[in-house]
Amino acid sequence: MRFDIITIFPGFFASVFDYGIVKRARAAGLVEIEVHDLRRWTSDRHRTVDDRPFGGGDGMVFKPEPIFAAVEELTGAGGRAELPTGTRVILLSPQGKPLTQALAAELATSAKRIVVICGRYEGVDERVAQALATDEVSIGDYVLSGGEPAAVVLIDAVVRLLPGALGSETSAAHESFTAGTLDCPHYTRPAEFRGMRVPEVLVSGHHARVAEWRRKEALRKTWRNRPDLLERAALSDEDRRLLEEIQREERNA
Repeated sequence: MRFDIITIFPGFFASVFDYGIVKRARAAGLVEIEVHDLRRWTSDRHRTVDDRPFGGGDGMVFKPEPIFAAVEELTGAGGRAELPTGTRVILLSPQGKPLTQALAAELATSAKRIVVICGRYEGVDERVAQALATDEVSIGDYVLSGGEPAAVVLIDAVVRLLPGALGSETSAAHESFTAGTLDCPHYTRPAEFRGMRVPEVLVSGHHARVAEWRRKEALRKTWRNRPDLLERAALSDEDRRLLEEIQREERNA
């Protein structure tokens, strides 16, 4: 997979991908990441990328011309309908659809090339979203100074799902959100720390009991911290039984 990041601050990405899973994926040839300065596609001597918004208001807005020119040079397409198969153009924006594990997985399996547009200032000319971007994506219900941190989050979330990127092929399958719930709690040595002991079931060697405990505690953590996930999760009859048991335990605690 190849990522092309369009930004006015290319130095932001100088070393951010030189660590962890993304670094290993790059070294293994699984992913290529290129950073491009949007000002390269400006045509005036001041290298202007923004202007005042029509209708008045605060802030500045990214102009459409350099962004369209950048995507056209990188992909050969002057609009969304002309993009090559497997190419996605993602505009990072607070107005976008949420970045979820499901979206990251869909990108990891269906995209071969992703062009990431990092917004700044008050926003990006709406014609970019209307005619150029295949996806408008937000990483959360808050506003950042620009799309650069969001680009790092997006790329990390997608790259780690590429085949071969993780050390274990089953790691991603057991993470938070993959099964519609949060992950279960995890413990390691020592078995006792400051009077707090690891749950006995985890050192019992009974694999079936361990599996049931993990699922139940994943449901418990989800019920406590993100009950909204349970409203749309595909729960089995056993999950629902465990949830009823959890709620009884919590009421009696």
